[in-house]
Amino acid sequence: MKNNLKVWRAQNNITQQGLADAVGVSRQSINAIETGRYEPSTALSLKIAQVLKTRVENLFSLEDTDWEKN
Repeated sequence: MKNNLKVWRAQNNITQQGLADAVGVSRQSINAIETGRYEPSTALSLKIAQVLKTRVENLFSLEDTDWEKN
């Protein structure tokens, strides 16, 4: 999954710690999401989008390799 979290966070002048506090996770979790080491749950994705005043689709998108071919 690709994400634009770091870009949106910077545009909103919010630190990793500030975002983490706002959504109830650790700073390390935000860092792991930004670097692609962790994929957030739907609920966490929605919380992050709400704090950053955007849509989930603007933050996260599937890559072609994320789809299984039948």
